[in-house]
Order: sequence, then structure tokens, then C-alpha cells
Amino acid sequence: MAGEDSPPACQYFNLTYPLPFVAHVEINRPQKLNAFTEAVWRELPRLFSYLSTSPSTRAIILSGAGPKAFTTGLDVQSFSEHSILNPSSQSPQFDPARTAQQMRRHVDEFQNAITSIEKCEKPVIAVLHGWCLGLGIDISVCADVRICAKDTRFAVKEVDIGLAADIGTLSRLPKVVGNGSWIKDVCLSARQFGAEEAESVGFVSWVGSHGGKDEVIQEALRWAELVVSKSPVAVQGTKEILNWSWNRSVEDGLKYTSVWNSAALQTNDVMEATKAGMQKRKPIFAKL
Repeated sequence: MAGEDSPPACQYFNLTYPLPFVAHVEINRPQKLNAFTEAVWRELPRLFSYLSTSPSTRAIILSGAGPKAFTTGLDVQSFSEHSILNPSSQSPQFDPARTAQQMRRHVDEFQNAITSIEKCEKPVIAVLHGWCLGLGIDISVCADVRICAKDTRFAVKEVDIGLAADIGTLSRLPKVVGNGSWIKDVCLSARQFGAEEAESVGFVSWVGSHGGKDEVIQEALRWAELVVSKSPVAVQGTKEILNWSWNRSVEDGLKYTSVWNSAALQTNDVMEATKAGMQKRKPIFAKL
């Protein structure tokens, strides 16, 4: 039987701990440029649900295996063969209304799987390199921080396969970037854009100087190591309040912060952080 802090078995994701309390999740389908089939995305929420509550995890690095891609998005061949989307597989009793219900449930399940990254209690930094297309944008806008290699190429590709992006990009990207003209430019045209452009509009917060994945992983490790040195109570609370306040008024955000901190301020972490500062030492925080 799996232990209390044992991760779920995954075929398409690697999970390692390169530093104490720092989890590295790697999309592991490099031979297909980390493209997602249904089997891949079904593993994702189980893994992030585990990491969300794991006392051994305080920050998460999310990257793609191999040198060529974070992910190229949906595995189009697998997607095109799906029974719900393939009219030739429909029964003689085909009913558009009932098929629409099946499609809606399928899309909702897919959306919820990717949203598990956003809902994860621990901060997630997306490490982007090579190709980051379609679903790669959906995934990255769920992360708390995005950094990328100099050679990263992005595109919101869904219109090229006859779809409006439906897994989160059209809802989250406008909040992440805040430039409506640029967002419609890239979403309506499916054109590629590079790391420099992504940084200029605020989609990513850091771009490597040399190109390639290794440099960006090292930057992610530096950031994650800094985050896990902080109080896990404070870090979790900060992420929770920022996410909760995303679509709400300042007044609502202040009220929620007051309620949240009425409990969080009772933590021993405040005293430990204060003492460590006075004694000029690193604070030691208990597992959450």
C-alpha cells in the first residue's frame, strides 16, 4: 500500500526532488515532443493533487523532457481519432444534443485536469524551452511563474486545427498579459512568437541568455530554493490570496486576507522568522 507521502505511479511524468522540498515534474513523452494524449492529461491532476498536499513539497518546477519542446500541445493524431470527435464512429441513433453533452463533459474534465496546476497549493514555476504550442500555453498560464529559454517558440495554435482554444488560454491569457490587441493578434492568427516578444508583453518574467533548457532549469532551481527557504505557511497563504483576489474587488480581497490571516498569523513561523533574523541565521520551518 502506498504511504501517506507516496506519489501516484505515472507513465508520462517524471517526478524528482533535486533540492529539499523542491519537486521537479517533467512531462515525459519526448519522442512525441511531449504532446498530450488523453492518457497523459488524465495523469496530471492525480500528480498535482498529491503535490498540493505533500508535506515534502514546497515549490514545484514544471518542464518538458528532451531538448526540443516543453510541449507541442495536443497529439493531433490521437485527438482526431477520439470517438466523440469522429463522426464516422457515431451510432445510427446519433443525436446532436446528446453528443454535445458528451463533448461538454469531456472538455470540462480536460479543463479541470489542467486547472489542477493553478489550484495546487504550492507555487509552480513553468520552465519553457523549444516548442511551447497550444496546450503548452494553457498549461503555462496556470503556473504562478513562467521563465523560458532564449530559443523558445510559442503559438496559440488552436485556430489552425479548427478550434477556439478551450482549455484556458482565452480566459487566463488576457489576465496574465493585459494587452488585448496583442492577445487577439496571437490567438486569431496562430502566429509564432519568440522569447523576446513573450518577455516584452509580460507573458514570461525571465529569458535565458544562451538558449537551451539547462540554463532555464538552473534559474528555476535558484528561484525555487529561495521560495522554499520561506515560511510554507506564508508562501501558501500568499498564493491563495493572490489567486482568490484575481477576479474580485480590492475590498473583497482585503476581507478574505483578514479571515485567512486570522488563522495564519497564529503560526510559529512568525516567531521563528523573527528570531532567525535577529540571530543572523537561516530560519527552520516545520513541514506543512
